Amino acid sequence: MKTLTVEKVYPVTIDNGHGEQLTFLGRELRDGTEYVRVENQVSPGAGPPMHVHHQQHESMRILEGKMGIEILGEQPYFLYKGESATFEAGVVHRFWNAGDATLHCEGEIWPPHNIEYFLAEIYRSSREQGNGRPGAFDSAYLLGKYHTEFDMLGIPTFVKKVIFPVILFLGKILGKGRRFQNAPEAQPAR
Repeated sequence: MKTLTVEKVYPVTIDNGHGEQLTFLGRELRDGTEYVRVENQVSPGAGPPMHVHHQQHESMRILEGKMGIEILGEQPYFLYKGESATFEAGVVHRFWNAGDATLHCEGEIWPPHNIEYFLAEIYRSSREQGNGRPGAFDSAYLLGKYHTEFDMLGIPTFVKKVIFPVILFLGKILGKGRRFQNAPEAQPAR
């Protein structure tokens, strides 16, 4: 049996409908490590909540604007045009547009694993919800399936351990899981 491989066509832009737009520019292999190059535009005050990439490193360079950065347990700080930030795997962080104009950055994430799928689905769900947050079923599914790669610290542990399993159970009965039938497998924990 012959397997058909479909190449992803870049660039791919995702938009959460609430001030964050991220473009995946392409993947490349350097020194045996795969990278995905990205570019983002963030509206004033917008940015992802406190989160962690368990297996991916993330690096950004500011092209225009002012970026606020907070590492869990540390004081927030700011970066300006030409400055860079790198978040190592396992570092809990958030960033936001701390200026009055659009924040424009370029960067890369390595190894990408499922970052494109995960973020595309989170952004889609946030846009569909219309309130800047992904839907409960989508959050429960994505954070459960990809728990070895990503976590959102703004969601209480009680919700993740008790409420999310109930939401998943009911959502699957209602057929909400069909949209994820072709979801890629999560990376094993390291």
